[in-house]
Amino acid sequence: MVDDIHHPEHDPASDPEATEAIEELLEEDAVDIDFDEMVEAAAATVEPAEQPAAEGASVDAAIVSDLERQVAGLKAQLEDRANQSMRIAADFENYRKRTSKEKDELVTQIKGDTIIELLPVVDNFERARSQIKPQTEAEMTIHKSYQSVYKQLVETLKRLGVSAMRAEGQEFDPLLHEAVMREPTADHPEGTVIEEFVRGYQLGDRVLRHAMVKVAAPPEDGPSNADSADDNAS
Repeated sequence: MVDDIHHPEHDPASDPEATEAIEELLEEDAVDIDFDEMVEAAAATVEPAEQPAAEGASVDAAIVSDLERQVAGLKAQLEDRANQSMRIAADFENYRKRTSKEKDELVTQIKGDTIIELLPVVDNFERARSQIKPQTEAEMTIHKSYQSVYKQLVETLKRLGVSAMRAEGQEFDPLLHEAVMREPTADHPEGTVIEEFVRGYQLGDRVLRHAMVKVAAPPEDGPSNADSADDNAS
């Protein structure tokens, strides 16, 4: 009769306490899984495919060669520019010196041409000083007046660099003197300037006017000297 006794089945869902205990067990055993982290970790473990060593070396060599060509080209350009700068500087220096020299020569030329026009005035003053002999006090006053003007003119010419030649007693120099007369004489060596007719002037190294002079020549043989020479020969 025992078998006939029906025991009702125990349903855990019908027991609230049991349900709560099961849920607590599930929460304690639950594990949070972050799929993004798993994917990143897996990707990190995968090593990238390496290029063959020979291919990488050839690429590096090509890059280095290209850079060397560029550096060589830049060096060549720099050297060319440096040479051009040096040539330009040298040309400019030569131009500066040439123009400075031309300017100085032009100034000297203009100055000399102006002074040449004044030399006849100086000659007239010198002639007046040597030829006019004042007799009265009034004449002496006039003489002193124009002589002071002459002195001022000579001093001005000296400040400009003009110098008068002193030809008399010097050896004849065709670059400085103009021989207008030759005089045979035994008193002076041949080629010596024995008299100055017109004074010469210089401006630095430039001859403004040649001095007109008389030059000593060897003495001529006289008739008596010629006869004695013939007698000695006979």
